[in-house]
Amino acid sequence: MTIRDLQPSDWADVVRIFEEGMRTGNATFETTAPGWEAWDAGHLADHRLVVTLDGDVVGWAALSAVSDRACYSGVAEHSIYVAERVRGLGFGRQLLAALAASADAGGIWTLQSGVFPENEASLALHRSLGFRVVGVRERLGRLNGVWRDVVLLERRSEMNV
Repeated sequence: MTIRDLQPSDWADVVRIFEEGMRTGNATFETTAPGWEAWDAGHLADHRLVVTLDGDVVGWAALSAVSDRACYSGVAEHSIYVAERVRGLGFGRQLLAALAASADAGGIWTLQSGVFPENEASLALHRSLGFRVVGVRERLGRLNGVWRDVVLLERRSEMNV
């Protein structure tokens, strides 16, 4: 397993893994993957990682700014996706830990994420790395016509407080 910066040349693998997550119905409200330009514009350039196994990209994680206001410059939302074939093998834990370390080094003091309550593996992963449940946002949005709740999680950096 190797963790490295995500490169534009990884995009096909990133999309494939994102689409695998979408197919579970418990990873995102999105129903189609964005193009590279939209994804690139929406994610912080210094905080994009992939995990590889034998040279193949099997997971990715990235940060997005929650606001362009200066007072929120240290608050970011993260996304993490792991390929179906390696789920449950610890790749997500290593990847999220590396993303948190990247955030700490970059002066980001709060990481947040929204997770469907049905995604028990993701909730357990986040809790294992020091994320806490802030609350449940009930009926936050619809996915395929069904209202879905979202668990809001956050992690405060010990380095940047």
